Order: sequence, then structure tokens, then C-alpha cells
Amino acid sequence: MKNITLLGFAMFALFALTRCTNDTVAEQSGDAMAKFTSDANFTKAHEAPQPIDYQGKGSMLDLRTPDGGMTKVYVVKTAEPTHKFLFVIHEWWGLNDQIKREADRLADSLGNVTVVALDLYDGQVTANPDEAGKIMGSVKPERSEAIIKGALAYAGKDGKVATIGWCFGGGWSLRTSILAAERGAGCVMYYGMPVEKAEELAALQVDVLGIFAEQDKWINREVIGKFETLAKATGKKVENHWFDAEHAFANPTSPRYNDAAAQEANQLALAFLREKLGN
Repeated sequence: MKNITLLGFAMFALFALTRCTNDTVAEQSGDAMAKFTSDANFTKAHEAPQPIDYQGKGSMLDLRTPDGGMTKVYVVKTAEPTHKFLFVIHEWWGLNDQIKREADRLADSLGNVTVVALDLYDGQVTANPDEAGKIMGSVKPERSEAIIKGALAYAGKDGKVATIGWCFGGGWSLRTSILAAERGAGCVMYYGMPVEKAEELAALQVDVLGIFAEQDKWINREVIGKFETLAKATGKKVENHWFDAEHAFANPTSPRYNDAAAQEANQLALAFLREKLGN
């Protein structure tokens, strides 16, 4: 009986330690989505993307960050000088060719807007789901914020900045718009984890367009319902659209890609961005 009791206590302690560790990872990353990296089903929902060989029209640019470091961004410049910017935030795979292709598509669609794809992974790119989860879980909020602030410095004090991102990048699209403060123009978040505290959302000065998947078991109606309640309580305008699709449905390199839903969602996002950026 004593041995059974000790075994039970040991199992409980192990469970508590594992949960504490996962919570710490999520807290350190500054992204509540990091807690899903311990869920094997969440990793399975991110099958390795189809490889593409894409030669982008933009170029990589080195930027200084306020923490004394450097970051690389993928920039698609306009023919004429502009104060309008769109910051693009990558999925949990990193700043890969698919994100560069999306940046080019958005630049072509928006016209006189400089598109800047940020790299919150500091050069790490993978097509391995397990590795992607580890990278996402190791992201430090202070470093991500430094990268974002470096990009905001590039946009300049008169820059008008909209943001867009998917999955990991969806949550960081919202956080980037929060950091942009009065320079913000609008935020698009595709199936990303929103902030969960009123004090985090307080600095947001833009409208939010949310695009979510009905079959997403993690960024689901319960999660987004709480965000809608938080937005209403803090006086923020959030417009959410739901599609009968799975998480990652807008990524054409994903086996979960849903062309009809992606096309409709992308049109909603473009219309929103054109309105907010005055195009």
C-alpha cells in the first residue's frame, strides 16, 4: 500500500512539473500559443509544407534593433516613396519562401505600400513540425519586440503601419499592431492566438480583422469568444470571420489548404488593408 501511495505521489509530481514547465515556456515566449507545443495533436496539425523554390521580387535587408542586435527583413519596396507599410509575420515555420511569396502577392495587390516581412526566428527556418514547435516555444518576447521596434524605426515616425500574420504570426500581428500604437493602421490575424489580458490590449489603436477556422481545435470559438469579450470591455473594434476549414487553411503549401476558403479570406483581408491604408 505504501509503495502504491509513493508511486501515485511521484506520478502527480511529474505531471505537475511537466505542466509547470509548459506554462513557463508559454510565459517566456510571450505567446500563449506556445502552450500548444506540448500537444502532439497540435504538431500533427502542422504537416511538413510542400517545398517551393521561389525567387522573390523583394530583397533581404539588415536592420539594427534597440537591444543592440541586428535583424534581417524581407522588403518589397515601392517605385515611389511612401509612408505606408505592411508588416508581414511568418507562421511557425519561419521566414521561408512561402512567406516571401505572400509578401510579394500583398505588395502587388496593395500598390503604393512597402511590404516588410519580419523574422522573429532570427534566421531559423524549418519544414520539420517538431523542430518548428521547439523554435516557436523558445521565442523570447523581449527579442521579438526588439525586432518589431527595429522595423518600426525603419518605417519612420511618420510611417503608417498595418500588420498581417498567420498561426504564430497571427498572434504576433496583433502584438505588432499594439506596439505600433499611434502609427498603427490595421491588424489582420489569421488563426492566431490573441492576447488575453486587458492591460496587453489597452495600447491597441487600430481595428482588427480576425480570420479563423471552424475545425481548428485550438484557436477555437471559445478562445476567440473570450477575446471578443475583452475587446468589447476595452473599447476595441474586432471583426471576426469563420470558415469551414482547418487550421492553416490559407497556406497553399499545407495539406490542409482550402482554396475556396483561402480565396475568400484573402479578399476580405485585402479589402480591409486597402481601406485602412487608404489605397
